[in-house]
Amino acid sequence: MFKHLLITRFNLRNPEWKQLTKNNESILDDNWMNERLALFSDYCLPSVINQTNQNFEWIIYFDVSTKAIHRKKIEEIIENYTNINTFFIDGMPVFNESILNYVKKNISTKYLITSRIDNDDCIHKDFIDEIQRQFNYQDFLAIDNINGYTLQVEPQFILGKKEHIFNPFISLIEKNENPKTVWHYVHNMWKKEPRLIHLSEKRLWLSIIHGKNKVNEFDGYGNIKWNSLKNDFIISEKVSKTIESKQLSFSKWWFLSLKNYLYVKQVLLSKQIKKTLGIYKAK
Repeated sequence: MFKHLLITRFNLRNPEWKQLTKNNESILDDNWMNERLALFSDYCLPSVINQTNQNFEWIIYFDVSTKAIHRKKIEEIIENYTNINTFFIDGMPVFNESILNYVKKNISTKYLITSRIDNDDCIHKDFIDEIQRQFNYQDFLAIDNINGYTLQVEPQFILGKKEHIFNPFISLIEKNENPKTVWHYVHNMWKKEPRLIHLSEKRLWLSIIHGKNKVNEFDGYGNIKWNSLKNDFIISEKVSKTIESKQLSFSKWWFLSLKNYLYVKQVLLSKQIKKTLGIYKAK
């Protein structure tokens, strides 16, 4: 019937990027890679391997320039998981082509579902199941999960709710006939696609904000305790305990929460209005 692929790019070189994080630190160097592998191991990987629905395959793309020491670490991290496949390719310019080649050679089902996740983010344990629940033999349908959470992990642990339309957790259902996959667009350009639905019943993702983010800043809001989420967003036990004990009290950031709430709601409403009015045009 369908094959479901979860797709992640890891350290692919991109000629269009300035090679600096938001803190003016280098990206894709050894320090970046070491920290990103740690984030991947603590946050992203546990949330994926503990999905309640295991009917999916995770394919992860690394750059051919990845050093031997990091390749060995990658092998150690994923060696016990049979539904994870890794590929080493020549940067972002061949990323989409590599995905399509994999689909063409390995997937013969009539329908294809593709979902994306960044290597430093988390998904709810029912994420895969919720996406597959939307399947109804659609020729082409993008699925945008608007509601989630966001967690700042440095210099302090701060947790809040967040709404993000056209976010990095989009999925695509399509016929497996010259498929495009969810990486056909960068996530914010799915706004141009009319064949798209927004889901908002459950908060299905958790974005992680850290010093090595290229752009993202913490904009969460609300008095959310990690203890209330830890059974739904599975991360490493050690980090989970650390968050629980060190999470910043809401009383110390309530004003930031208020500002973030107003900002997030304003951006969401603005984009929803533009989508409704047809200001975003499909190519």
